[in-house]
Amino acid sequence: MTDTLDRIITASGNIFGLACDTTILVNEARRRHDLGPTAAAALGRALSGAVLLAGLLKDDQNVQVIFEGNGPLGKVSAQAGSSGWCRGYVSSPRADVPLKNGLIDVAGGIGRAGFLRVIKDIGLKEKYTGLVRLYTSEIGEDIAYYLTESEQTPSAISVGVHLQADGTITAAGGYLIQSLPPADEKMLRELDNKIQTHSSVTSLISSGHNPAAILSLLFEGTPHKHTGSTPLAFRCYCSKEKMEDILDTLSNDDIEYLLEQNDGVEVKCDYCNTAYNFPREYLQTLAARKNLH
Repeated sequence: MTDTLDRIITASGNIFGLACDTTILVNEARRRHDLGPTAAAALGRALSGAVLLAGLLKDDQNVQVIFEGNGPLGKVSAQAGSSGWCRGYVSSPRADVPLKNGLIDVAGGIGRAGFLRVIKDIGLKEKYTGLVRLYTSEIGEDIAYYLTESEQTPSAISVGVHLQADGTITAAGGYLIQSLPPADEKMLRELDNKIQTHSSVTSLISSGHNPAAILSLLFEGTPHKHTGSTPLAFRCYCSKEKMEDILDTLSNDDIEYLLEQNDGVEVKCDYCNTAYNFPREYLQTLAARKNLH
């Protein structure tokens, strides 16, 4: 069993939909970062949202969503590529807030004041960056708000994460419905109203609906065709060589401080929490090389 992203387009060619099951990769993120319940729900939604946005891009392109609010979670960042990889992190992975109406309060964890930043790498020299104020801090609603305000693309989007009492994620995923320009807002509203009559996306996944089945259910009565499926996985592209490049940016004073405090240094990747260890000898070699310049 693998996580997947599926796509459909209506017979009229003006509305398309994407749906994803991210249960396995969100569990992987939870395990790697030792996430508490609030952080797991927030990052799981953000990863699903990033996967859906990446599904709109072409090969080798990627998108990053960064939620920066005034809540205890701090920064929630998720990045995904059109080929199906994704990764992400939460600044304070164990931060928690009280339940709200018996549910995990993601908005309370992120905070009401702050910004959503969306960074797209489409292969140009400069990356495209969009910025909007947080709308509801519920992840999916904020991404929809961003698409409407910053990209003038009205969209219906839902992302969700369902956790068990022990913290295990039993279902995670989402869907995105968009109209191609000029936007058919009437049909989008009709589809959104129909969506409200169905169970939540996590309930659908829990009951055995895969992404293709979810799209068929949402577009029932609207002629459409399936246009593709992409396997998904939590994957990071960090490496020891990249961490060496980071250490190489340190000043001589920074390196001397590390040598005074430790026998070596451990550098962790924010996105996947992989640790890279560099012995004292490496730091001494690095310091000597810098002193030659």
